Amino acid sequence: MPAKVSGRAPRPEMAGGTAVGPGAYSGGFPRPWVAKEPEVRPLTTQQIPVVVLAGFLGAGKTTLLNHLLRSSRGTRIGVMVNDFGDIGIDAMRIAGQVGSTVSLGNGCLCCAVDASELDEYLEVLTRPESRLDVIVIEASGLAEPQELVRMVLASENERIVYGGLVQVVDAAEFSATRERHPETDRHLPIADLVVVNKTDRVSAAELLAVREAVGELAGKAVVVDARHGRIDPELLFDRVVPEGEIEGQMSIEDILYGEEDGDGDGDSDGMGGAHAHHHPHASYETVSLTAASPLHPRRLMAFLDGRPEGLYRIKGFVDFGSADPDNRYTVHAVGRFLRFYPERWPEGEERLTQLVLIGSGIDAARLRKELGECERTGPQDTPDESSMWGVLRYVQHSEDEEPS
Repeated sequence: MPAKVSGRAPRPEMAGGTAVGPGAYSGGFPRPWVAKEPEVRPLTTQQIPVVVLAGFLGAGKTTLLNHLLRSSRGTRIGVMVNDFGDIGIDAMRIAGQVGSTVSLGNGCLCCAVDASELDEYLEVLTRPESRLDVIVIEASGLAEPQELVRMVLASENERIVYGGLVQVVDAAEFSATRERHPETDRHLPIADLVVVNKTDRVSAAELLAVREAVGELAGKAVVVDARHGRIDPELLFDRVVPEGEIEGQMSIEDILYGEEDGDGDGDSDGMGGAHAHHHPHASYETVSLTAASPLHPRRLMAFLDGRPEGLYRIKGFVDFGSADPDNRYTVHAVGRFLRFYPERWPEGEERLTQLVLIGSGIDAARLRKELGECERTGPQDTPDESSMWGVLRYVQHSEDEEPS
């Protein structure tokens, strides 16, 4: 699938290099930082990704949320909802309840909040004793999705990082939903991932029409199909494999819930037959790259600015060689969001670039070729002094450090 190269600069709200305000979405880069020594902080505590899950009533977002919880295995998930009933709490074993926080038996936590309490409960859920790996905010009843995204990006909580806006749409009711909720047309363009759910309820021709309409609205967002809200959790976050479990093996949750019919939001139609046995996740692919040669900052930023269709997440470490010989750069990219974290090279560690790219329908050979072209080819390919400016835009700076 050919890569889409957009000449549009990323929205300032989605950029990790500047403080984010509540202003309207608009094009244009944040103003660049002056080239200077980046602030290097020890990564003693990994930031917790915060995923915003949105979709209109009946789309299947509650089913998707339940699926993530049931598939959590060793991953500890914090959930924010408007009401505990939203996630079918009665179907789960409750380990304890304090105030408006419920502790689920699988190590996950759930909070019932409204939008005004978002920061307060992010503070609660990110305390070290909670030991959470990811937080999911269920958007309905709380606020407009874009408002929640702005709140997460503008949060002063240094223990979180934006984990993407996931918009769930109902394939069978998409046209009717657009008529009832015209705001659908402005929700999809700001999504990072669109899940076209209930694909088993439409014909192949109808699904193609829905995907084309969604694709036109969603622009650069990754679009995946799903039945019963089942997407692979690793599209959204890194799953923790419990001790003693073999990577990729089926869990008890997969076996117990793999053939459910209902879509959770009160929209079960009792369909059986061939559709009832679809199992269990929407697919995703990963591409891993290890490079012994340093990457050229400008060429890597050109690749990241024009990320090809289907690529949703990027993680790993980058070696920029002589452009910054003291530091390696952890990269966290999800949808349009990008952030770099410089940290000192561990003493004695081999200097490599190691990246994992995650998406749906991605062209692995093309990605490897394009990333290979980011490698420096020799002394004649040495970056100049300004080559790191593009990278430093996406380094999170402390509040007392002002851009020049």
